[in-house]
Amino acid sequence: MRKDDLYITVPSFFRCPISLDVMKSPVSLCTGVTYDRSSIQRWLDSGNNTCPATMQVLQTKDLVPNHTLQRLIQIWSDSVRNQHSATESNRVNSVSPDQVRELIKQFVNDFKVHTELEVNSDRLSKLLAFSGESAENLRLVASIAAESDFLAILTSFLVHNPKNLKVVEKIVPLWKMLLERGSLSKIGKTNDVYPAIITALKHGSSKLKMEMTKALEFITSTDSEAKSSLSENSELYSVLLSFSTINSDWIPELMEVSVSCLISLAMLRRNRVKLVKAGAVKTVGKALSTAEMGTGLTDKVLRLLELISTCKEGRIELCNDGDCVQAIVKKVLKVSNEATEHAVTILWSLCCLFRDHRAQESVAKSNGMAKILLLLQSNCSPAVRQMAADLLKVFRVNSKAVSCLSTSYDTKTTHIMPF
Repeated sequence: MRKDDLYITVPSFFRCPISLDVMKSPVSLCTGVTYDRSSIQRWLDSGNNTCPATMQVLQTKDLVPNHTLQRLIQIWSDSVRNQHSATESNRVNSVSPDQVRELIKQFVNDFKVHTELEVNSDRLSKLLAFSGESAENLRLVASIAAESDFLAILTSFLVHNPKNLKVVEKIVPLWKMLLERGSLSKIGKTNDVYPAIITALKHGSSKLKMEMTKALEFITSTDSEAKSSLSENSELYSVLLSFSTINSDWIPELMEVSVSCLISLAMLRRNRVKLVKAGAVKTVGKALSTAEMGTGLTDKVLRLLELISTCKEGRIELCNDGDCVQAIVKKVLKVSNEATEHAVTILWSLCCLFRDHRAQESVAKSNGMAKILLLLQSNCSPAVRQMAADLLKVFRVNSKAVSCLSTSYDTKTTHIMPF
């Protein structure tokens, strides 16, 4: 079948054996063969008393509706219709390279005159659609935009209209694409864009939050000066951590991107204390112990907690949160080699370096000794093996101390017990 350059393959069992067309009302004869109702009815009305496909004599001419097949045909038809609609939509929205160049030129000129982006929303939509079609299109838009003030205008709008979320949602995907193509130096001072970033993260749709967080992750992971500047805004930490709160609005993909961003910020040692003050241990720790997280997200959460455990304030918070420590123990040898390494590093920091008895008790309660012994027998890295050996020594010493205290107490008790 061909319809407006869209070729469709029709499953053979959707076709009527008589007309060879897709069945509109499939019915079955007593022989078990299904036909379109109109076709088989004509056959029977012509005086035939056999099944057209098998030529068997029919014991009964009753037609039984085949509802299962009809539902399958309906699902298939809807899928074809949606595919055709998408194709037509792409045709309408698609533009040629020359049109892209002209659109960007008009976009820049109109903005200089009107200083309002609403008038350019259609052009912007076309550019976004074109950029999203392929990596080649994205490179084309980025290269053309690099020759003009296009990115600077997008950034200017974000700076001066941070609360216009309807337009901001259209801008951010293309803005992020252009940043990723090496145009970061053209956005000026990143702190000027901060109000737009924080407004989008707090009040934007899920889609806008995701796109803006990805843009923020890119900025903080590639530009040390921008990272340093943005990290001074304490509100940023609490907003990013809000995506790790487990509730009905929780989106694992958004949490993973936000945790990546927090890891980037935490690479600066001074920011780790800010993360602790923003409640990172409690929020992320609760997510680790209660949420169903994939391997990638678990790896990143443990990496963030590992960075936090390198500062005194972070270690204190972790030791105060027994549930978090127990959740960390449970991830050892359960998720990935990377997750195990992060988890063991945290436990080593708390139990060996910090020598905190609360953390040691939490590890013991969660069967940590057995995990450590299994780890020593596994094919882990030399660094992890050494940390596991250190942890084992700590727990053996504690076990001997407890045993000695117990023996001493029993001896003293024996002396005063009457016979």
